[in-house]
Amino acid sequence: MNTIISSTQNKRIKHLLQLQDKSRNRRKESQFVVEGLRETGLALQGGFKLLEVYFCPEFFSENEFKSIPDFEHADAEIIEISSEVYQKLAYRTSTEGVITVFASKENALQKLNFSHNNPLILVAEAPEKPGNIGALLRTADAANVDAVLIANPKTDLYNPNIIRSSVGCVFTNKIAIGTTSEIIKFLQHKNIAIYAAALQASEIYTKIDFTKASAIVVGTEATGLNQEWREAATQNIIIPMNGAIDSMNVSVAAGILIFEAKRQRSFS
Repeated sequence: MNTIISSTQNKRIKHLLQLQDKSRNRRKESQFVVEGLRETGLALQGGFKLLEVYFCPEFFSENEFKSIPDFEHADAEIIEISSEVYQKLAYRTSTEGVITVFASKENALQKLNFSHNNPLILVAEAPEKPGNIGALLRTADAANVDAVLIANPKTDLYNPNIIRSSVGCVFTNKIAIGTTSEIIKFLQHKNIAIYAAALQASEIYTKIDFTKASAIVVGTEATGLNQEWREAATQNIIIPMNGAIDSMNVSVAAGILIFEAKRQRSFS
């Protein structure tokens, strides 16, 4: 018989809330929480190990959950929770009544491999806002880039706000994390050209040949890219703008640059 939890003061529920709220708990336990059926399915497809399933029968039954092929063979503990407990855990007002716990991955740079010789990579330097990170990951997924590299992140990858804002694309992309120096060395070692979005000594992005192994690097809207990136770049690139300001949202800029590269590659 499955465990049934009806109290928000239950130690399991308190543990879930700590995983949701505290980055240090997620790092210490190498676990994270996912809300929603679609995001849970994407995490499973992305090779993440499912540990626990919490379902609210008022929204979604255990039999419905088990009938979904992606979940049928997942070796996880299934726990029924009351509507009150579910409302305590859920961020969104309308979801399918499913909260899951997964084991996190290392996202180690040294373990990153590519299936061909001319990968297209998106690099984000020091992203801070979960919404921007999520939007970058959605762009990367839409373009089917070969990897997303995050340099010096200001928040951990399994922050619930990143999972939500990426609509689960945090699980569909191949992601690695490192310092700026580590990522630059990695790209240079792999003979991947570095195209840094920067104002200084820049070439218009449409004049760049992105058909060879390329990494497109974007920084924050507030500070842009640091000197280390500008000096390491094969070429600094710029998106011409005709308005009163000289910057745009980082995910919008990344989308323009990535899809120009995809256009040149005929969206292969």
